[in-house]
Amino acid sequence: MGVTVAPTTVQGGPVAKKKVNFANLGVGAVMNMFEVTTLGQPFEVIKTHLAANRQDNMATAFKKIYQRGGIMGFYQGLIPWAWIEASTKGAVLIFAASEIEYLALTSGISPFAAGLLGGMGGGLAQAYTTMGFCTFMKTVEITRHKAVGTGAQQSTFAVAADIFKREGIRGINKGVNAVALRQCTNWGSRLGLSRLAEESIHKIRGTDHSKPLNAWEKIAASAIGGGLSIWNQPIEVIRVEMQSQLKTAGRPEKMNIANCARWIWQTNGLKGFYRGSVPRFGLGMWQTICMVAGGDALKKYVSERYGK
Repeated sequence: MGVTVAPTTVQGGPVAKKKVNFANLGVGAVMNMFEVTTLGQPFEVIKTHLAANRQDNMATAFKKIYQRGGIMGFYQGLIPWAWIEASTKGAVLIFAASEIEYLALTSGISPFAAGLLGGMGGGLAQAYTTMGFCTFMKTVEITRHKAVGTGAQQSTFAVAADIFKREGIRGINKGVNAVALRQCTNWGSRLGLSRLAEESIHKIRGTDHSKPLNAWEKIAASAIGGGLSIWNQPIEVIRVEMQSQLKTAGRPEKMNIANCARWIWQTNGLKGFYRGSVPRFGLGMWQTICMVAGGDALKKYVSERYGK
């Protein structure tokens, strides 16, 4: 989840600070909305179902999700929570990551390390400003019990109000620390690995940064960076379990990262921490392709069409 950060280095020259403008913020929001409304939310729903229902396999997950609401079952939590999240978190990532990357570069560290720090800082900023509540409510929508074939279902806003009444602001931000850890490692590795992949492509074809990668090369680099970022799947499973509304005998009432990890280990062993890896692999690739390769292309179009 996020957007590409424009480079803050000038080949052969001093570090130049990249201004954050409304056009770039709009690009981030548009690309995030596109990503989540197309393949993003179905991948998210399948991934979350498998992480919360760790006894299910992929076929069972598809069957249960379809039974809950047909094709629209794969878009649970899209409106309004995923849309609210998508339309805000891109702007936060752009601002935070570009500022951190600029400061890191001026301190003299390498562009790769600066990008890594920028991605990590941007991910943390996302989690604690816009994502905590929205991610929690998306998980609630996917994991809460929904009776099939009844019109007497509690609305998503009523669920949020009920949780706030019972548990206060902490209740509707449950698992935010796990979200922050996930986003920090997500975008640190996505941006870093995508840059490494781009460097590798440049070396293979014997060129430098003066000759930009073409569209397919950018897509390939983004897919590699996004796909390999699933190394932190255990953090995602812990986040889902902390926010899940499933009721299981023996499950700790008040979960933190430590006792949640212990519960997953006790009930599912090591493999429990990797449930949902396959759909998350697809999600990571799709998000990074949209937000890195797609974001670059859209920014270039906006710049050429409307001026800098």
